[in-house]
Amino acid sequence: MHGLRADRRWRRVATPGWIAAHALALAFVTACLLLGRWQIGRAAEGNLLSYGYAVQWPAFAAFAVWVWISEMRKTLRQSGPAAADAPDGAEPDTSDQTVRSQPPPSRPRRPRNEAAYDDSDDPALAAYNHYLAWLNAHPNATPADYPGPPARKELTS
Repeated sequence: MHGLRADRRWRRVATPGWIAAHALALAFVTACLLLGRWQIGRAAEGNLLSYGYAVQWPAFAAFAVWVWISEMRKTLRQSGPAAADAPDGAEPDTSDQTVRSQPPPSRPRRPRNEAAYDDSDDPALAAYNHYLAWLNAHPNATPADYPGPPARKELTS
C-alpha cells in the first residue's frame, strides 16, 4: 500500500466508533497491567495467591491486545468500504484482499417426521404435542393464535 490508498484503508479504523474502541482497549490494557503490578506488591507482602493473579492480569491484557489487533485486521481486509472510499472512476485497491466465495446455500429442509411414539393414552401429552405441532406448522403465529386442542377423537387418530 502506498500513499493515498493506505490513507483510505486506515480511515476505516479512524471512525468515531473505532476511536472509542481504541481508547477503551488502551484503558483496559492499562488497568490490567496496573492490577498485575498491584498483585505483585501483594505477593511480596506474603499473599501467595497473588502470584497467580500477578500472571493472570497481564494475560488478560495480552488477550485484549490480540482481540483488538484481530478486529482491526478484519476491518482493514473488508472490501466494502474500500470501494466506497475510491474517488469517481478510480479502482479500489484489492491487491491484498483474498477472494472469497459465496457462502454455501442453505440446506433444504428435511421433511417433518411423525411422532415415533403413541401418546393416545395420555390426553394432556397428546394436547401438548398437538400444540407443538401447530406452532411448528405456523412459524409466524403467536401462542395466542392457537385455536385450542382438537376434540378427543382427533387426538387419537
